[in-house]
Amino acid sequence: MERIGGEDTGLPTSIRKVVVASFIGTTIEWYDYFIFATASALFFPAIFFPGFGETTGTILAYTTFAVGFGARPLPKDIYEEEPEERRLVVEQRG
Repeated sequence: MERIGGEDTGLPTSIRKVVVASFIGTTIEWYDYFIFATASALFFPAIFFPGFGETTGTILAYTTFAVGFGARPLPKDIYEEEPEERRLVVEQRG
């Protein structure tokens, strides 16, 4: 059975690289959402919804944030060929 990351091909650090790259990508993504959520609370109501009250503007800003957050997985669901199956493609280098 072939193992993920090429452990059987003499590349012991490849799984470590995958873990580190995944951690960095996830950290950047969640930091981006943290900044956007903070801006939604502090700045967006006054900038994008000035005609509404303070509470209504904040609710509208958070609604915009929620729509963006909820729409995140849609491209995967639309463009994935077989969404019910999760396959890992491992490229062998020789």
